Amino acid sequence: MQFKNFVTAAIMLLGATGMAQADDTPTYSLVIHGGAGTITPDKLTPELEAEIRADLNHALEAGQTVLKNGGAALDAVTAAIQVLENSPHFNAGRGAVFTAEGKNEMDSAIMDGKTLNAGAVASVTHVKNPILLARAVMEKSQHVMLQGPGAEQFADENGIERADDAYFFTDYRWGQLQSAKAKGSSAVLDHDIEYKYGTVGAVARDTHGNLAAGTSTGGMTNKAHGRIGDSPIIGAGTYANNASCAVSATGHGEFFIRATVAHSICALMEYGGLDLQAAADRIVMQQLVEMGGDGGIIAVDKNGNMSQTFNTPGMFRGKVGSDTPASVAIYKE
Repeated sequence: MQFKNFVTAAIMLLGATGMAQADDTPTYSLVIHGGAGTITPDKLTPELEAEIRADLNHALEAGQTVLKNGGAALDAVTAAIQVLENSPHFNAGRGAVFTAEGKNEMDSAIMDGKTLNAGAVASVTHVKNPILLARAVMEKSQHVMLQGPGAEQFADENGIERADDAYFFTDYRWGQLQSAKAKGSSAVLDHDIEYKYGTVGAVARDTHGNLAAGTSTGGMTNKAHGRIGDSPIIGAGTYANNASCAVSATGHGEFFIRATVAHSICALMEYGGLDLQAAADRIVMQQLVEMGGDGGIIAVDKNGNMSQTFNTPGMFRGKVGSDTPASVAIYKE
């Protein structure tokens, strides 16, 4: 009887060991982007490309530091996006483009996949890190989105750091606005690298199995005053749900809004049974293309699988995981 119990215990132990070995789910995953568009080697000098790659790596490091120490996906996403917002090389925060009126109007959103809580801000002009304000809206208000002066008042009430016009001004972005005006265009599309590099975003799965997504942008160069794109719209440019995936988008926002890109990818997984890459391809490489929309997404699913899918020549991007070495890329390589 004792021998029989021993054999039973051994079988159970071997079975458990086998199950552990078969479970290759990554402990944590992080994916970032800095915009998609006509990004080809001839568009960037070697020096600029090196600076952009360095910023992407710094963003990955900031997010990974949170995740590898058992921190929350929300904190990792926030940390990574702050790094990108603080860089003049991306169209978010410090590097935000100018509107037709010569202003910087920024949008941002963040979403918690565990609770489905979300926060967003739109058309803010003097907030150093819009992602922090979006998170404050999620955590400290009863609302999902605040915009304009009301959002900035909320920033002051909650100690969110502000910045004056000089902080956001760069000769490069100002030159883009003058070029757009000289060409007589009413707006330069979100994906046009000649005028801007684009939206930034991050998605993560933490060691507790929770997902989060965040996005931040300055919108379009020479855009009409008050225009809001897909980035702060939950389900369009930003979405996270532990039942499926977390997505952050970049591209021609009007198309992403109409196609509810971020939520559609998650829905195809949760209700349609598609895996992450198949769902991303269905929306980005098929539906958006058929509609005439350019851009891309980053995503991570509930099992830690990662996707960087885009229908443009390039997308500034990076990824890292508990079993995936950190890497950054720019072109369709």
